[in-house]
Amino acid sequence: MPEQRTENPRVGGSIPPLAILPESAKNYRMPQPARLPRKPNLVFFLPDQQRADTLACCGNPRVHAPNLNRLAAESMVFSHAYVTQPVCAPSRASLLTGVWPHTSGCTNNGFAPDSRIRFLPQLLGDSDYRTAYIGKWHLGKPGPKARGFEEFVSVERVSDYSNFLIENGLKPDHESGGFSALTISNLPIELSQPKFVERHACDFIQRNARSPFLLVVSFVEPHSPYNSPFNDEHALEQIDVDPSATVPLSEDVPLRYRLTREWQQDRAARDGTGKIRRFNFGLTLEEYRDIRQRYFGLITFVDRSIGAILASVENAGLREDTIIVHTSDHGDLLGAHQLFGKGVMFEEAVRVPCMVRASGQPRARVISQPLSHIDFVPTLLELLGSPPAAQCAGKSRAALVRGETMPLENVFIEWSPYRKVDKRIKMDSSLAPREKVERAAKESTRAVITPDGWKLCLRDKDLNELYNLRDDPVEIRNLYNSAPHSVIAGCADQIWRWQESTSDKLDLSTNR
Repeated sequence: MPEQRTENPRVGGSIPPLAILPESAKNYRMPQPARLPRKPNLVFFLPDQQRADTLACCGNPRVHAPNLNRLAAESMVFSHAYVTQPVCAPSRASLLTGVWPHTSGCTNNGFAPDSRIRFLPQLLGDSDYRTAYIGKWHLGKPGPKARGFEEFVSVERVSDYSNFLIENGLKPDHESGGFSALTISNLPIELSQPKFVERHACDFIQRNARSPFLLVVSFVEPHSPYNSPFNDEHALEQIDVDPSATVPLSEDVPLRYRLTREWQQDRAARDGTGKIRRFNFGLTLEEYRDIRQRYFGLITFVDRSIGAILASVENAGLREDTIIVHTSDHGDLLGAHQLFGKGVMFEEAVRVPCMVRASGQPRARVISQPLSHIDFVPTLLELLGSPPAAQCAGKSRAALVRGETMPLENVFIEWSPYRKVDKRIKMDSSLAPREKVERAAKESTRAVITPDGWKLCLRDKDLNELYNLRDDPVEIRNLYNSAPHSVIAGCADQIWRWQESTSDKLDLSTNR
């Protein structure tokens, strides 16, 4: 009987049927092509107002943040990371552009970065990437979609989040048509902002598991109001106040700081509802402790959502292909120096957590050398395999992430005044005549932290400060009028050189 043959429609001709192939041929498997290297993903966690000392790796094991602590144990942790400016918008702009506030034009809240400034997805410039920004933006117009992000899930005022609450039967209570921060803070977990952000982040990861992606996850918390379903998560008796909380601000502290404290205490004292003293500013050490307890609960809240998002990365099989970074736009004084919030140069406001987990990095460790957020974008671009961007003022610290060493350098921080002169101060203050109050309210600061621990803050319209962070880490003793001239002159010279190199036009000569 003639041998049967089967036509191969792909190549023409014929091949023997499988049944009569030799046994060795039946078991043969075509070799699979080598797996091409996948472009790395990036997940960037950005909570609002998280202090550096709220994680175990930075000295506070009492805060319940198991997911962040686990991430830290797998990451390069920068324990002395500093913001470019201790207030939301300028800091966020630097984190996403690599540009100083005085260059971008975003010099305080209410000022948007110049439209010509490119953001991280635009600097990356890779059309293979799917990009999304989920959560708090705070950078005005144009919004994320005009800044290179393909998807944007909003949570501020009238937003995707407010629409979600309306769909769930809630009625707006804010004049903008959205919901007040206090109302949002009282919602159950399933309707909360962290859970809303978490769900959208997980959905984005699942939808884009086959493509490289860049995802910014921006939480509103642990920003005030200090209130959440986790208010009682931490035992009150285990909550300590900052050492400086018991030390009144002396007259060698900038007047603007003392005016801010006066304004906060006045608002708390005049509040008949008790809400301000409970959720924003305390007056007594007991209230300081209560606020810290609820602040730590907010960190636990965010930590739960971060854990779910990290699990989504793992479940998609993307752990080794995904760079994870976590930092914050500024810290929170929480009663340190008898102040709350940010907007000052004290360590509690300018130091933030910062960690990076990347595939192939060596054993995780804590890196204590100071790092500036101005280096954040250049570092991410190198980790993503992108060339440096001329726009960026900083330099890549990817070598540190890889376990290598880099020279110690100065860290610079700036402050520019609020848009409104009377913001966060009493114009009819009892501390100084109105003329001096107005002058202090308009002050700008340029600060340097040197590798040997000196911190000099020079101002154009208020008192200067000098601290030795090694001897006085809580910044109680202002040494500006008593330190050797050589120390002040050397630090001041570094600031002036930095100003020149970054085209900073602020004139500090009038207050020398």
